[in-house]
Amino acid sequence: MNLVVVGAGVGGLAVAVRLAAAGHRVTVLEQAPDVGGKLGVHEQDGFLFDTGPSLLTMPHVLEELFATTGAPLAEVLPLERLEVACRYRFPDGTVLDLPGDVAAIPDALDAALGPGRGAQWSAFLDRARRIWDVTHEPFLESPIGLPDMVRLSRRLDDVRTVAPWRTLRGLGRQHLHDPRLVMLLDRYATYTGSDPRRAPAALAAVPWAEQRWGSWYVPGGLGRIATALRERLELLGGEVVTGAAVAEVTTDARGRVDGVALADGSRLAADVVVANADARQVYGHLVRTPAARRAAARVARTTPSLSGLALLLAVDGPPPGQPHHAVYFAEDYDAEFDAVFGRRGRPRPVARPTVYVAAPDDPAIVPGPGTGAWFVLVNAPPHDPDHGTDWDAPGLAERTADTVLDLLAERGTDVRDRVRHRTLVSPADLERRTWTPGGSIYGSSSNGPRAAFLRPSNASPVPGLFLVGGSSHPGGGLPLVLLSARIVAGLVGPALR
Repeated sequence: MNLVVVGAGVGGLAVAVRLAAAGHRVTVLEQAPDVGGKLGVHEQDGFLFDTGPSLLTMPHVLEELFATTGAPLAEVLPLERLEVACRYRFPDGTVLDLPGDVAAIPDALDAALGPGRGAQWSAFLDRARRIWDVTHEPFLESPIGLPDMVRLSRRLDDVRTVAPWRTLRGLGRQHLHDPRLVMLLDRYATYTGSDPRRAPAALAAVPWAEQRWGSWYVPGGLGRIATALRERLELLGGEVVTGAAVAEVTTDARGRVDGVALADGSRLAADVVVANADARQVYGHLVRTPAARRAAARVARTTPSLSGLALLLAVDGPPPGQPHHAVYFAEDYDAEFDAVFGRRGRPRPVARPTVYVAAPDDPAIVPGPGTGAWFVLVNAPPHDPDHGTDWDAPGLAERTADTVLDLLAERGTDVRDRVRHRTLVSPADLERRTWTPGGSIYGSSSNGPRAAFLRPSNASPVPGLFLVGGSSHPGGGLPLVLLSARIVAGLVGPALR
């Protein structure tokens, strides 16, 4: 069959690789000049910045993709496991270097936070492991639908394990009695762009998966993943066309997909189209059928995920001892979530946000010794001039970035006089670069117990159209996007020889 993939993000490239390996003729169309989507790269004056994901978890998912489509990952792309997964600085000044080896975490927690904290976290992780065991196959590695909910509801022990009536914050407080551990757990809700007070307890599987398989980096930057996927696709005979904006996914008289129309007026026929684009864009703008309009109405009822303001800092003389990943917690995490999700008013920038810093010690991404390419990120509301925050308002992004650097200094890491240059990526910039409404990083949030079932399915209601990527099942983040690609490839099936 002729297949067209709209969008060369990781999800689009990964599904294209699988489908090409299965014998299909695959063309990937990308509106940007480069591949990668949200896994973006910015280069300036010899500094190279990852502008999207800065951490790889569950590396076996990426390894399986390469192993089943050609040469193994180890021959294509090096991976480096981090000894310290992340340094956390809490509001009281306590510093925790969280080990990358799960077996070492309890002792590290006891040493940094006090005796008994390791046991608390271990008890929580045991529950999280059981949640993972129940949910990963039916909810992360398979298409999802009503039969999955029915099967789960019949297994009372599994229902009690997952506790769909409980939030992630609520589950945490059942096991974690140190507020710093609750704050640590809350952080994982942001991995899905969600509020821990509303996100389901099932998200406990996120810290379990990260700590079980470790935190990984790609020397040279995570953007190399997208490059490696493109190269694998082209080895399999697939094609990537950049600078090719799709204006419409076309359908025949029966409402079945029959190709795509490009913004330049050309058309490409296809038996199947896979959309690696935000579901709101797909159903709201690219497909014009009654089924698509109904799907657009369903997607509109979901809560958009949070976005972020990123600072790309070229640093001269980085402070010694800066870890690869660091999180500087806000004094009031609840106030942060209230601001981003618009509780008690319109969504608004956070006055004193939690600050995340990725500062790889990697000579391949800097112009020379004594320099650093830092990626700094704070949670932010999506770009929404009418009902929330207008990130294009003059000076807003710059003022917020200044506040972020001041907060870093206040929390013990002052680089204000070491920044050679900085580049800002606001939610509005992200919206324009990736065609993601509002710059919502993960599509819809996981807020609410039904969120997983409201997320758009991989098999769309439009015959011949499939969705892949962070805004569709099973969700955002590199491993889930790769799983999304595996699900879609399975739904399409191999080519008939």
